[in-house]
Amino acid sequence: MDGNRLHNAIADRRDDLIALTQDLIRIPTLNPPGTHYRDICDYLDQRLRKSGFQTELIRARGTPGDSDKYPRWNIVARYDGGQGECVHFNSHTDVVEVGSGWTKDPFGGELSDGKIYGRGACDMKGGLAASIIAAEAFIATHPTFTGAIEISGTADEESGGYGGVAYLAEQGYFDPARVQHVIIPEPLNKDRVCLGHRGGWWAEIETFGEIAHGSMPFLGDCAVRHMGAVLTEFEDKLFPAMAARTTEMPVVPEGARSSTMNINSIHGGQPEQDDDYTGLPAHCVPDSCRIVIDRRFLAEENIDDVRGEVTALLEGLKKNRDRFDYDLREMNVVLPSMTDRDAPVVQTVAAAIEDVLGKPAQFVASPGTYDQKHIDRIGKLKNC
Repeated sequence: MDGNRLHNAIADRRDDLIALTQDLIRIPTLNPPGTHYRDICDYLDQRLRKSGFQTELIRARGTPGDSDKYPRWNIVARYDGGQGECVHFNSHTDVVEVGSGWTKDPFGGELSDGKIYGRGACDMKGGLAASIIAAEAFIATHPTFTGAIEISGTADEESGGYGGVAYLAEQGYFDPARVQHVIIPEPLNKDRVCLGHRGGWWAEIETFGEIAHGSMPFLGDCAVRHMGAVLTEFEDKLFPAMAARTTEMPVVPEGARSSTMNINSIHGGQPEQDDDYTGLPAHCVPDSCRIVIDRRFLAEENIDDVRGEVTALLEGLKKNRDRFDYDLREMNVVLPSMTDRDAPVVQTVAAAIEDVLGKPAQFVASPGTYDQKHIDRIGKLKNC
């Protein structure tokens, strides 16, 4: 194949790449709750059909978050050349909450000093746009190629991917008989090949107490103080134990080569009032306190052990702390995933990186999970 001709065709599409990325950013596909999924699929449908792709719009009915108000829409587009293997480019279309501190419109897609600004510019509407431009350039310069190219825009990666890639994998869209190679252009730097990710375990812990008037807390039992004891156990025992564990996985950054846990949220006592409430809080001893934990674990760790060490700390408190009681509710589990470094897609992408950038590719693993897990575990496709 004439690589220079392809490189030139991609370079000639620079303005189109910028405009496409901007258009995608301007569709505010916030997750949660999952807004404008159909809008972005319709946009991609129109774009890709003009380029000769056959398209399907697929709603992941019945998946977490799917509703008539917030339907989980996905698009799969396919361009068939001659008989041969299929390369599939997968990108998620959802973006996380905007947050504060922006100096530019998060959904404006502004181009300034050679950079495009907006929520999702990096993660990962830029990657989606790049895969479309690359595929269109390849088809234009190699019209008689053998095989097939697929491009998908999928929902809900930021909340687990169950209304996106997981659903498509369950429906057979990543069956190795249909697709042989998958590339997910997540933003881990252009000189890297990401082989996989750590595991994740999410759970909610609730401690219980007894409500009483705040002037007489001795008549009740403070659930927040019980949760404080849980956090102390974590600080004194669990966090040091996790920090001492390391992995052979090439996880970046360096700090993620150890086990980690985040306290995602904490809430105790009476519900928070609306912003326009101007009164004072009631004087009550809280009878409930909840935290959500986000435990990231290594390939060398067993999920049963991950669960067990948290449960053991809680059971120890139940045995030794007066009136302590709790409930532990598992929310989600993702096992670690790793593609073999010698897999065809890995070696091909690594060779392309060295060819274009003039330096060897770096092989890494992600600190967080992404949709590779579903292609691996559900689709049974390892070449991703």
